[in-house]
Amino acid sequence: MPTLVNYSGDGDFYTRSSFCSHVDVYCPSRKRPRINGPFVVESSIFVAKKPSIEILPDECLFEILRRLPGGRERSASACVSNRWLMLLSSIRSSEFYWSKTPQGKLNAVKIDPISNNRVSSSTELSSEDRDLEVECDGYLTRCIEGKKATDVRLASIAVGTTSRGGLGKLSIRGSNSLRIVTNVGLSAIARGCPSLRVLSLWNVPSIGDEGLFEIARECHSLEKLDLCQCPSISNKGVLAIAENCPNLTSFTIESCSNVGNESLQAVGKYCTKLQSVTIKDCPFVGDQGVSSILSLASAVLTKVKLQTLNVTDFSAAVIGHYGKAITNLVLGGLQNVSQKGFWVMGNAQGLHALSSLTITSCRGMTDLSLEAVGRGCPNLKQICLRKCCFVSDSGLVACANAANSLESLQFEECNRITQAGILNALSNCNSKLKSLSLNKCLAVKDLSPESSMIYPSESLRSLSVRSCPEFGSTSLAIIGKLCPQLHHLDLSGLCGITDSGLLPLLESFQNGLAKVNLSGCVNLTDEVVFALARFHGGTLESLNLDGCRNLTDASLLALAENCPLLNNIDVSKCLITNSGIAVLSHGVQQNLQILSLSGCSMISNKSLPSLKKLGRTLVGLNLQHCNSISNSTIQFLTKTLWRCDILS
Repeated sequence: MPTLVNYSGDGDFYTRSSFCSHVDVYCPSRKRPRINGPFVVESSIFVAKKPSIEILPDECLFEILRRLPGGRERSASACVSNRWLMLLSSIRSSEFYWSKTPQGKLNAVKIDPISNNRVSSSTELSSEDRDLEVECDGYLTRCIEGKKATDVRLASIAVGTTSRGGLGKLSIRGSNSLRIVTNVGLSAIARGCPSLRVLSLWNVPSIGDEGLFEIARECHSLEKLDLCQCPSISNKGVLAIAENCPNLTSFTIESCSNVGNESLQAVGKYCTKLQSVTIKDCPFVGDQGVSSILSLASAVLTKVKLQTLNVTDFSAAVIGHYGKAITNLVLGGLQNVSQKGFWVMGNAQGLHALSSLTITSCRGMTDLSLEAVGRGCPNLKQICLRKCCFVSDSGLVACANAANSLESLQFEECNRITQAGILNALSNCNSKLKSLSLNKCLAVKDLSPESSMIYPSESLRSLSVRSCPEFGSTSLAIIGKLCPQLHHLDLSGLCGITDSGLLPLLESFQNGLAKVNLSGCVNLTDEVVFALARFHGGTLESLNLDGCRNLTDASLLALAENCPLLNNIDVSKCLITNSGIAVLSHGVQQNLQILSLSGCSMISNKSLPSLKKLGRTLVGLNLQHCNSISNSTIQFLTKTLWRCDILS
């Protein structure tokens, strides 16, 4: 007869439901004891009796499990089966029968088997166990995404982190299509992790108000709540959080179709410590909710972000009047806010602390309103305008002259801004402007240089002109006269510039460039790199030449010999070969950290020794689309350069 049961003690004998797969559950190592339990012979087959504890109803098991003396015992018990795990995760921290005595002993309540009365027994705990049981400060962080996001996973986190300092931050992103995250899992977190301070829920449609009710009931230390794409959460859930979590300092609500004004009013009323508010794409949020939260939390509210909302000029006026503490303001897609609303916001004289303003796709932002904002915000240091189609040169110049503290200007897809407006703003505004960025501004075109009208800006340190197709060599010559103290230069995506236009510019900078981005400038040759190495080799730290398809190994030779501070090089899609990599590996760079060779098809396995030598300092290496390098070489580099993150 074949042996159906290994009775020699060499193998394990577990029930089918036994598992130990929960990541956060403590599972002590098992020995393999000889099975000495009772057996019943049925038809010449040994069958183990079902353990008697398994036939107990959940109510009895609940009472047994909550009398376990410590976190390790609970974690080990949670590994028995899903049933035990879910029962343990349903027990609140306050429901466990233990407490710490002044002498460091554990008072566990036991049941006398004869009298059926409760008796107390003291068990001496080690210092490690005492720390695990008592110090639940919530310093642990857990992030689960996609397939890993299940109720069982959350239950194991709730049980396993309780005795290891407590869970402080939890992020759930997405959900398992077969075993979705529900209110059951979030309720387990609430009951087992009262120290939770940060909760982030992204794209979890099956979690609703019931889960937030449990969080509000148990996690009174919650400081940050981030809800994104949670259609099952309504005003009731957010209202419960507001009423029970007074320490809330950051509140984000995005694409939650059932959250409206009522919950925002409660957040403003009860959360007196609120410092940051983000509200985006919530159709039921209007002036009533936004104005309530801004006015009630005006004393401490420093960061406000409002995007794609059905608010009007009234909300803009409230921001201007009550935003006395706001330092960072982001407004986007507010189609119902007119020029009058932004004008009132600037002239209300309440945004004295505002230092950063970002406005995107707002038709009400015009020249008049931009000037009002510049005058009404005396400490404004950064302005970023995106897709504001009614802002022109006159508004730019007026704002630059009015904002005396302005240090950074950014324009993206603002097609009424021209080169003349930029020059006037730089020449006539205050001397504090340090950074200017133009991205996809189609009206920025070459003009005839008029030196008599240009006054050099001694303060400007960073200039970025990206993807402006009409920006050419004449404009480069003007930059050289206007910005002699430049340190950072970004001309990425300017297909029209050539060597003849760029070489004089590189000679005009007095103190040396540190960061240069010329990616996508397809007409440049090695001559430009030679000039960079000759004029700025002693200061150059970062160089991006991605897509400069005419560059060869000669460029790497010039960089290797003249740029000792270079720590970031991108020569993707260039004509680089094995010889160029070999030259670079023998260069003067002592701290080259990032090297990108993506799309360099002429680099092969012969570069392995050079790449290995460069890898002594590298932390990032991009070898994507290098088709001549074999998988075995990639694997060898991955094992050898253990400090380096390799993309292949």
